[in-house]
Amino acid sequence: MPVYQAPLRDYQFILDEMLHIYQQDALKGFDEIDPALVDAILQGMADFSTEVMLPLNSIGDVQGCKLVDGKVVTPEGFAGAYQQFVDNGWATLTCDPAYGGQGLPEVVGIFATEMQTSTNMAFAMYPGLTHGAYAAIHAHGSEELKQKYLAKLVSGEWTGTMNLTESHAGTDLALLRTKAVPAADGHFAITGEKIFISSGDHQFTDNIVHLVLARLPDAPEGVKGISLFAVPKVLVNSDGSFGEANSLYASGLEHKMGIHGNSTCVMVFEGALGELVGEPHQGLRAMFTMMNQARLGVGMQGLGVSEIAYQNALAYAKDRLQSRAISGAKAPEKAADPILVHGDVRRMLLSQKAFNEGARALVGQQALWLDEAERHSDPAKAKVAAQLAALFTPVVKGFITNRGFNACVDAQQVFGGHGYIHEWGMEQFVRDSRIALIYEGTNGIQALDLVGRKLLSDRGAAMQQWSALVTEFIQSQGKDPQMQPYISGLMDCATDLQKASGYLATHAASNPDIIGAASMAYLELFGVTALAWMWARMAKIALTALENGSQESDFYQAKLKTADFYMAYWAVQSRSLRKQLEQASEMLTTLDEAIF
Repeated sequence: MPVYQAPLRDYQFILDEMLHIYQQDALKGFDEIDPALVDAILQGMADFSTEVMLPLNSIGDVQGCKLVDGKVVTPEGFAGAYQQFVDNGWATLTCDPAYGGQGLPEVVGIFATEMQTSTNMAFAMYPGLTHGAYAAIHAHGSEELKQKYLAKLVSGEWTGTMNLTESHAGTDLALLRTKAVPAADGHFAITGEKIFISSGDHQFTDNIVHLVLARLPDAPEGVKGISLFAVPKVLVNSDGSFGEANSLYASGLEHKMGIHGNSTCVMVFEGALGELVGEPHQGLRAMFTMMNQARLGVGMQGLGVSEIAYQNALAYAKDRLQSRAISGAKAPEKAADPILVHGDVRRMLLSQKAFNEGARALVGQQALWLDEAERHSDPAKAKVAAQLAALFTPVVKGFITNRGFNACVDAQQVFGGHGYIHEWGMEQFVRDSRIALIYEGTNGIQALDLVGRKLLSDRGAAMQQWSALVTEFIQSQGKDPQMQPYISGLMDCATDLQKASGYLATHAASNPDIIGAASMAYLELFGVTALAWMWARMAKIALTALENGSQESDFYQAKLKTADFYMAYWAVQSRSLRKQLEQASEMLTTLDEAIF
């Protein structure tokens, strides 16, 4: 079975030394946290994830979920683990105290999420989607709806789902056909079929609150005619007691490539009673609250599975003996050298390490922006943080899952033939992580969102906010000779990104199809540059710690060496990505279809 050690020291480094979360006096509620509290919470989740969740990961993959007599049965041990998860209070971490939550910042909760996804991605999806349903109702629901559902969702006593996709319409929600007809007592009768519904049914809880997109009878065409409804598996009376079972059911389970432990259902609604969330015809806006939560969670899946894959690949590379180093034996007392001595194995492992630690820092920064947007005492600064978080949402979801999957493939490759065998766990990591590139909006859609909405539609306002932060850092550190390798790498990336942005702004007006043709290269270029910003900042922290005589010199030296590798191996990709964008995009839009 794979092993896992939570990267707790890295969490401390990011939270305290990089993001300074204990000095954020302008953020509501941050004065209630301190290092001892946060360390205890993260250590507790580390224990739970390694002792409870990890042993169930392979079991969930092998057994999968089953549909028995119209009800979903999850793998052995999952229901008990979920009850333990709830009893320990893990579901409540970042939720509103008004509904039973602990009110912790998102920047703390996000690393608890990473540990869950590292150890059991399929299991982590059950509480993860519930948190998204909570967020949507909390932001858009009526007071009556909040009182009915939020406390149960916060505690984990009930779970939640999101129901968007229909068989004839994937990303294009304008085509959805599910109908909502007014019924008695302010309810609506929901009729339709939804597919790919993660956590759609299970035996964990007495109720499941489905958030369902549907059309009212007077709805205009397209996405402007979509409304959102809360549709419980079991109806809830005004006094909170259960009524009758609602008219909905799971008609089938999707047979998937991975995440077998999560119940991905086909959900059928046959006049099921639901209540409106938000305003009529504004459902997409409300659902995006849940989707953006989910996109951050999916980005964490890309990172989390990449981290555990890396840890096991590194352990294997230190232990596996095969061949001698080209320069001569490094372990002459052994029959062969550990494969860690071989250059290509080192390349794969260090590429994973540089990605994981850079992506972790980026996700931490994204979570802090989300906290600032919600909690900052200065509305102007809260607005800027919201803009930055919106800008980076497709990057966190798209870039991190793209490269996280590649990292899992590299980790599998380190194992050679053993990486193809189930017992080692690597092939499950590859299969599980592959879905992260697809759901919650495929990465192609994320790239379109980044270019079409975040770069071009607001004339680059959010992009300018971030560019100012990068420029400020470069100017403040540019005269430090020790920082030159990192500043130089960051400047090269930033220059390539600026030129690519200019290219798109110039050419998209006359040839809009270039947006789609160039968007993926732009997303990758943006991600590479974002991680260069992270690594330059982390290098500065490490240099300062070493200059001050830190007792953890090994930790900070490793940060510097990894930063060096990022700039030498990853950051230099910005040039080729820009060239690809500039030279291939227009060609893609003009090629005759006959060539295909």
